[in-house]
Amino acid sequence: MDASTATATETSSPVRFDLREHPLSIVFPGLHETVQRRCFNHSNSGICLLFMNSSVALHVLSSYGLEPDDLARLEASATCSFFRQHGGLPPDERLPLTELAAFDMCRRRVALASMAAAEEEALKQRCGGSYKLLLKYLLAGERACDRREKFQVVAGPGFSIAVTSNGEVHTFGHNHSGQLGHGTLSNEEMPRLIRSLQGVRIVQAAAGAERTLLVTDAGRVYQCGKNYFGIPILSNSTFDSIKTPVLLESLKDIFVVQATIGHFLTAILSREGRVYTLSWGVDGRLGHDTDATDRTPRLLSGVLEDKPVVQIAAGNCYLLALAFQPNGMCVYSLGCGLGGKLSHGSTDDEHHPRLIAHFAILNLQPIALSAGSWHAIALGKDGRVCTWGWGYNGCLGHGDEDYQNLPKVVKGLSHVKAVHVAAGLCTTFVITENGDIYSFGRGSDSNLGYPPQYGHRLDQLTPKLVTSLTCAGEKIIRLSATKEHEAAGHTFAMTESGKLYAFGMAIYGQLGIKLLQGQDGTSSPQRVDIDLS
Repeated sequence: MDASTATATETSSPVRFDLREHPLSIVFPGLHETVQRRCFNHSNSGICLLFMNSSVALHVLSSYGLEPDDLARLEASATCSFFRQHGGLPPDERLPLTELAAFDMCRRRVALASMAAAEEEALKQRCGGSYKLLLKYLLAGERACDRREKFQVVAGPGFSIAVTSNGEVHTFGHNHSGQLGHGTLSNEEMPRLIRSLQGVRIVQAAAGAERTLLVTDAGRVYQCGKNYFGIPILSNSTFDSIKTPVLLESLKDIFVVQATIGHFLTAILSREGRVYTLSWGVDGRLGHDTDATDRTPRLLSGVLEDKPVVQIAAGNCYLLALAFQPNGMCVYSLGCGLGGKLSHGSTDDEHHPRLIAHFAILNLQPIALSAGSWHAIALGKDGRVCTWGWGYNGCLGHGDEDYQNLPKVVKGLSHVKAVHVAAGLCTTFVITENGDIYSFGRGSDSNLGYPPQYGHRLDQLTPKLVTSLTCAGEKIIRLSATKEHEAAGHTFAMTESGKLYAFGMAIYGQLGIKLLQGQDGTSSPQRVDIDLS
């Protein structure tokens, strides 16, 4: 789109900006820097002819994917009152253009597009009362759960799930209970497409002990593997095994955006930011006291009922929730507190969500979480990394194996800015903004990304640079590590273009690569024959 403007000089000759090629700071004064200019000798600086048409301005604002904070700065700009005035456009002519732009960007999200008006308004109020804050909440969830990359790979316990950008699902590895979803109980050594899901777009996957959950773009959830949720036995089932994916009807009234599986619990997150648990309610755990076999979705009671949650992460026997606030994010935890996993300064259990207050003391604003079996990681907005919980094998990165019952910043990463974290079975991985990868923790499964030095300890107690992944020739953007405590560990690394690399143990074929006879794994990352893009 071309827009006629003028330079900051005294000339009246118009200059045409191609908005696809020029920084927004040039076109929009006050966005990143104040650009003083006069349009056709107009005496008021900071006014552009483009903004004489509200519809065009709205199109530009909503098409460039501006951050909510940028929209707020435009609205508050002292150099231009245009964005503070009523936009005069639907759905509410009284809203300023910045609020209308946020509304448009919110509505482009599939989860929100189908939401009833009353539900949308209720969610907007829970987020702080404006569409800019609602957009901020939606973007926070996309970033924390890595939904922006459009593809995902999960290193499950002995098996693996790959979700491509077009929503296809490939699985491989251990298949004792039909968790691969191919209609058999046979293991698969190479990625295999789940053909029964043809026409269904999967956007997120979760793996647990012999069970798989698959979330669709319409908010429905499929399950295969061990019949953990009491699904009636069907023709594709044998005893307690479900060999091809079936819909979880117990969740049909909930629009699900994320699922997470721990050893003792399963949790799901709705588009409204509400958390439901489907197990482990015995003895009052997870906020409800029910029979141990109960698999009915239960709303997580307590303080999170009024706070929209953007991400959930389940460990072996505990649950973390990243909750949205207009001025930042905060973390709540509940479940088993042994080893300090809940990060409240003790090892006590918590039956209801409790705020992890120590982040405020560290002046760290969490933006993403990852839960391993017995330890956890938080990524800060400033790029710092915190770990806590059991310190087995050095997985906390603090140079020892002591447990931590409060979040502790990893000093060995103080020289880098982290952008992604992943916790596994006593392993931890960190990606920095320049694409470097660091790992630490348990090294006995060859899944840290570097070859073991024989004669030396296999565990890595502090962060170590993984140089073997530089051979990928492009930036690694995401990692996934096995977290189930009953499985041999393996790890996946995903690149920007959708290439997949695997390393670690492969006794069930969970790496998806060809190995030499007698070889049970590899410490060197190997390319998996699948295109995630």
